[in-house]
Amino acid sequence: MQIATIVIPNYNGMSYLGPCLESLMNQSRQDFSVILIDNGSQDASVEFVETHFPEVAIHRFDRNEGFCRAVNEGIRQSRTPYVILLNNDTICDESFVEELVRAMEAPRDAAAAQIFSCAAKMVQMGDPDRMDNAGDYYCALGWAYAFGKGKTAARYDQEREIFSACAAAAIYRRKVFDEIGLFDETHFAYLEDTDIAYRARIAGYRNYYIPKAVVRHVGSATSGSPYNEFKIRYSSRNSIYLVYKNMPWPQIVLNFPLLLVGFLIKMLFFAQKGFLKEYVRGLGAGRALCRRDKKVSFQRKNLKNYGRIQIELWVNLFRRLM
Repeated sequence: MQIATIVIPNYNGMSYLGPCLESLMNQSRQDFSVILIDNGSQDASVEFVETHFPEVAIHRFDRNEGFCRAVNEGIRQSRTPYVILLNNDTICDESFVEELVRAMEAPRDAAAAQIFSCAAKMVQMGDPDRMDNAGDYYCALGWAYAFGKGKTAARYDQEREIFSACAAAAIYRRKVFDEIGLFDETHFAYLEDTDIAYRARIAGYRNYYIPKAVVRHVGSATSGSPYNEFKIRYSSRNSIYLVYKNMPWPQIVLNFPLLLVGFLIKMLFFAQKGFLKEYVRGLGAGRALCRRDKKVSFQRKNLKNYGRIQIELWVNLFRRLM
């Protein structure tokens, strides 16, 4: 019986897929299947996988439908207790799957069954002694950030609770999607993993960072660079949408001063980078997404969870400095 389904979204990932899939074939635990969701690639990457990795199931879109629709298709096709999302520009240590599954099943406390996701320890492909991501945090400035990015990897060997798992290398409890919904395809890409973690947190679920599950990651393999028009426009758009969608109105009002400061700082930052126009356009596009039917419905039973989230939003302002 298979325990997990690994879903790999792909768009022109020919140069990365070989090492990525080879690392999965060499896992210490093999009770999983792999689905490649191709977003209309034109670089023969699908043909490469069909030839060299025939055990990998493939679903093809005619065009680039975005990260969210791709992973949602993989989740829909899965029939296993767990789903692992994995970027194509990664190489996994041999115990990657084993450690993620162990983390989901190992009892911690009475709320162990409330674990929604676990994030792998992502180190830089070119310098594995440097962190790429040790779990994601979201703060009251309206910023989501990768904890530990660029810092010494040896410092991040402690399991801990995080706000959200980076969907580039993370495991999810399949049945929770039935309760909170799949990834929001309105995002297309960027902040979609923060959004789904936020919804899970509202419902009372938890997310953890698992340092024994190690992945080397190139980063920005599809978008091309850390800063580009596409990434900045969608990130700024989705940052507005994320706040509106997940925060009840009293919480928005409470956080508004810090949110305003956060967006102004980002505006100045991208102005210096030469991307002010793209950032502002993204904010406008995000405002256009703020409709009543998109907002997470407030339920009184989740009031305690909202309170816990708010405290974390404040605490995470300072955690960014660690």
